[in-house]
Amino acid sequence: MVFELLSNERRRYALYYLKEQNRPVAVDELADVVVEWDDSVSTDQSETHVQLELQHTHLPKATEAEFIEYKPEAGLVEVQGLPPTFNVITAVAHVIEQPADE
Repeated sequence: MVFELLSNERRRYALYYLKEQNRPVAVDELADVVVEWDDSVSTDQSETHVQLELQHTHLPKATEAEFIEYKPEAGLVEVQGLPPTFNVITAVAHVIEQPADE
């Protein structure tokens, strides 16, 4: 499950950020961070596009993991009770990948 969650770059960026927060994060805030870190976002792929991608693809997929809670009606997402394996794998991946402008 962990590797499947990390198989998409934008989902990885979202998970890196969510893992660092100790609070629910608004989807628009998360989209801002993903756009900032993702060098491949062009002018025709605005923050709105990334936000819609997160809302309709990546966050619903991420909720398959029991430690990710996405509340679409509130526009919030949060991670809680991360398994140690996920913590270790994402920490290593984050260091290796080093998203832009971090």
